[in-house]
Amino acid sequence: MTPESISPQEAKKLIEQGAVLIDIRERAEYLREHIPHARSLPLTDITAGKIVEGAERQPVIFHCQAGMRTVQNAKALTKAASPAPVLLMAGGINAWKSVGLPTIEDKKQPLPIMRQVQIVAGTLILTGVVLGYTADSRLFLLSGFVGAGLLFAGLSGLCGMANILLKMPWNRPGK
Repeated sequence: MTPESISPQEAKKLIEQGAVLIDIRERAEYLREHIPHARSLPLTDITAGKIVEGAERQPVIFHCQAGMRTVQNAKALTKAASPAPVLLMAGGINAWKSVGLPTIEDKKQPLPIMRQVQIVAGTLILTGVVLGYTADSRLFLLSGFVGAGLLFAGLSGLCGMANILLKMPWNRPGK
């Protein structure tokens, strides 16, 4: 049975009545910005068997960034909240913000790792193209190398650039 989807406004009303709001995004995403009173329980933890604690009687509302992770993982979310009723907030935190509801933001937290990958990959590809045209055509290989890395990451689920970025000082816990 697929959980019911609700709007951010409906979610807000239910939260005010005691429903539990669970943010399934990764911890870094949650720390950067989250909905007030939301608890962080990343999808990776849920799929590893963690459950929602303290929500036996009240509804549990799950949300992510845009709603796709909650819909795609509805079965695992239902299992993690059992026996509580499960609801999915349509559109995630993006929809919450789009209707003017507040979030708690901490700009001092690092950007989510995939955004960092996109920024670095885009910069390297652009640099390779510009230098390929202006300096030496062999520098186009830089763009090709980064593109091949992104293709490999998409096919395998392993991203070397993300692994390197996770080791950077700004991404270390407690920094």
